[in-house]
Amino acid sequence: MTPNPFVPQDEPQRTDPPQKNLPPASAGTSHFPHLARELRSFLDLGREFLALFTEENQALRRPPAWSPRVAQDQRNRLLPRLESGLIQLRSIRQSWERMPAGQREFCGEASELFRDIQNLLPRLLLLDRENQQEMLRRGLIPAAQLPPTAAQRPNFVANLYRRHTAV
Repeated sequence: MTPNPFVPQDEPQRTDPPQKNLPPASAGTSHFPHLARELRSFLDLGREFLALFTEENQALRRPPAWSPRVAQDQRNRLLPRLESGLIQLRSIRQSWERMPAGQREFCGEASELFRDIQNLLPRLLLLDRENQQEMLRRGLIPAAQLPPTAAQRPNFVANLYRRHTAV
């Protein structure tokens, strides 16, 4: 049995079916606070990246020379958290989509958080791409370090919007 991402790891998972006297939509809703907490945590991580990329972008727009070393150190510190967060987010999203619509209505906050995350991710990608291009123009990134165009997935943001237009 695959672990339920709505159940905190330290809590035992229920394997017995919900009791018949409970309304169908209330089964499993006790895990919504955990779901919302996980989504807020991922959204906060995304906002940390947004702050980093925005600061980097503003520094690149100023005339004095700027060294990307500090931003790169912060990026390297945040990237492992982002990678594990994306894996967890994918799992949560798949479980959310398999959940009956009646149950999902009980946690409108989760829908809003999913939407906020969907809106934040393309902004991060776009801002990071702009920063990469500006650093390349200034000679702060050797061209050999950039991935080939095919690996950069130039239409990624457009495809992301297309795939996730409905929550």
